[in-house]
Amino acid sequence: MRVLFVQPSALMFSEVYLRLEPLGLERVAGAARRAGHEVRLLDLAVYSPKDFFTLVDKWQPQAVAFSLNYFANVPEVIDLAKFTRQRLADCLIFVGGHSVSFVPEEVLEHAQGAIDAVVRGEGEEITPQVLATGRHGGLEQLPGVVTRLGSGPAPLLVQNLDEHLPARDLGGRRHKYFIGHLDPCASVEFTRGCPWDCSFCSAWTFYGRSYRKLSVEASVEDLAAVREPNVFLVDDVAFIKPDHGMAIADAVEKRGIRKEYYLETRADVLLRNPEVFERWARLGLSYMFLGIEALDEEQLKIFRKRTTPNKNFEALDVARRLGIRVAINIIADPAWDEKRFDHLREWALKVPEIVHVTVQTPYPGTEIWHTESRKLTTLDYRLFDVQHAVLPTTLPLKRFYEELVKTQAILNRKHLGWSVMRQAGWIALKLAMKGQTNFLRSLWKFSSVFNAERQYQDHQQPVKYAMRPPRPHPPASHPHDGPGHACGGTVRHDELYVHVPLTNTAAPVTP
Repeated sequence: MRVLFVQPSALMFSEVYLRLEPLGLERVAGAARRAGHEVRLLDLAVYSPKDFFTLVDKWQPQAVAFSLNYFANVPEVIDLAKFTRQRLADCLIFVGGHSVSFVPEEVLEHAQGAIDAVVRGEGEEITPQVLATGRHGGLEQLPGVVTRLGSGPAPLLVQNLDEHLPARDLGGRRHKYFIGHLDPCASVEFTRGCPWDCSFCSAWTFYGRSYRKLSVEASVEDLAAVREPNVFLVDDVAFIKPDHGMAIADAVEKRGIRKEYYLETRADVLLRNPEVFERWARLGLSYMFLGIEALDEEQLKIFRKRTTPNKNFEALDVARRLGIRVAINIIADPAWDEKRFDHLREWALKVPEIVHVTVQTPYPGTEIWHTESRKLTTLDYRLFDVQHAVLPTTLPLKRFYEELVKTQAILNRKHLGWSVMRQAGWIALKLAMKGQTNFLRSLWKFSSVFNAERQYQDHQQPVKYAMRPPRPHPPASHPHDGPGHACGGTVRHDELYVHVPLTNTAAPVTP
């Protein structure tokens, strides 16, 4: 069967700071190819919709699978599915991915028959079964598969991650993937899942708080196959288990693999296992993303980060001592006024770290989608991208965006001001001489992408597809009581899971 896998276009944030290869889709596409199918992969972050239309018309795929990891891409994927159905009436069209796993029925409803099925949960093992079943019989009986006729059993976790290494050769234009000046940059996965339960995050609700590791051998084999000089480790939380991180480091050193690395982790993991990060710094770890999220203890409790400001600042000190440059994320509440933005700017300009600001956004799949007591101001999928306010703002909406963009611009100039531009310009020039211009182009795109007027006008656009609002939950006796203490409501965690925790498949580890 001719099978086309499609990654939708990049989101707003990706227009400036990064563009990552579709690693998950490469793993799923590889599984389909091993099952005997003729497979192609098209990433619309680096190709155009015209390329998709042309490929559909000329190659005539018998199945098209769309990845839907971000809610903001829902309208795009539905429209592409409708186009495909018009061109290829008998084509099997299905959708999978992180975000769509939480809203399968509503996406099928929006598609009006253009999409045959939504695959919830991990896709490597179920996708070959979907292709073997086809569109004419019994898809709704497969684990994790939802059709307009019904739903199959609960989705199953992949039993052996080692068996599904990414088929990177299926994609094209790999030189387009980058993160900062790590240009070009590949992505690699050592572990999957997160055992924590932050109220604003859907990683733990998707994976059922499971945490699984690829073997050392598979991890290093995949890393050794990467041709790019830079690697982003996509693990939700890197090096939770120090022995695993050290064993991979041993194998990397033995194989003589030399890359520059960027990873994400938690402050408490860094404090608990500094020796692992020190070892990886010697192997090329130069950048680390820490989700600090908030500067005050009360907000950290609301987010259920299970840490304190002092611990976060201590972790920053450790990273500085190790010579690892840190990027920090702070979540801006739409309720912020000018004073709160002023406070953030004042603090951020005092620390050497790179500080990013995102907007608090209740997503389907997160606990705060159900417990956030403030009424959503929009149900437009396109605005659920952590760059737009979907909750009521204390400031007038346009004024909120002006403060947000002003803060982002000041912090951007901090790291790309004239004193830094000399160094950044030299890096960009060296990359350009090698034909890599992603970083160079990103230096000049900030003001055209992050623009208060543009973000405000996004709210004025007609809504073609609207999200279903969250169903109400009973209020908690106190805003911070119970498992739903984030925002004044309660919700059972077992109502949130895509992959239900099972001790015999993926027992949650204790953070």
